[in-house]
Amino acid sequence: MPSGFFLALLSLFTFAAVIAFALISRRATLNRLEDPKSHRDENKSTLAKDAPNE
Repeated sequence: MPSGFFLALLSLFTFAAVIAFALISRRATLNRLEDPKSHRDENKSTLAKDAPNE
């Protein structure tokens, strides 16, 4: 098998894997945005717990 064919096959596989990962992450993000349970106070960052509530 020529090395050019192997390199092209490897790059296409990598490109397809990155696209698939992006689509799965996008779907998870959209589901999290639409979920009313994910907007509770307990899911917020703990970095600003000492800050006053405004």
